[in-house]
Amino acid sequence: MKLLIFGGTTEGRILAEKLSALGAEVTVSVATLLGAEELAGVDGVQVLTGRLDQSGMEALLPGFDLCVDATHPYAVQATASIRAACERTGAPRLRLLRPASQIEGTVYVPSCKAAAEFLTGRPGNILLATGSKELSAFDRLDKDRLYVRVLPTHDGLSACEALGIPHSHILALQGPFSQKLNEAMLEQYQIRWLVTKDGGRAGGFEEKLAAARATGAELVLVERPPDEGEGLEEILQQIKERLT
Repeated sequence: MKLLIFGGTTEGRILAEKLSALGAEVTVSVATLLGAEELAGVDGVQVLTGRLDQSGMEALLPGFDLCVDATHPYAVQATASIRAACERTGAPRLRLLRPASQIEGTVYVPSCKAAAEFLTGRPGNILLATGSKELSAFDRLDKDRLYVRVLPTHDGLSACEALGIPHSHILALQGPFSQKLNEAMLEQYQIRWLVTKDGGRAGGFEEKLAAARATGAELVLVERPPDEGEGLEEILQQIKERLT
């Protein structure tokens, strides 16, 4: 069986590794070099690097028996393009989706823009752990109280510089992070508000939550966009049944 996985997520890497070990011919398409690095050393897996639009996906899909969308829960445009490309080409598709978290005592907001509006007029330092793509939503907040955690890439650093974030406030690191490291960052920069997305267990969300509670920082959680899918074990079992 020839499988095409769109991803770069932890689950996508694990799925590719397990299916390759079972004898499937696995190709993983990732948008960035960082995603490709995560797959380095996984035997028998071909990695394609580069961001694809719908037409690029449609050109890639023929010849594969199954497509798995293992992109991030917040990658709305990528998921929409994968769905449309599969419908256009008739390729079977499965959606690998991390379970969502349910937390009491958390400020839920529908978007990064709404998070910025909520924080306007509320004092205290802010750690933004929402990624670099939507940093512009926080443009009106005082930059001296913003600390930004982004991936150590040119795009991440450029987004911070475009927003006017002081270089001393840029934390260019690749997670997921342990609870202790999260706590150290929150304490070091006297963070009052931690703004993040629900990346699930694989994205280190539980460690973020525990660190916020341990240090007294309040969590502002950008809600997940609506989506439907199944977990890693369910997807793996379905594909195993097709392999037999």
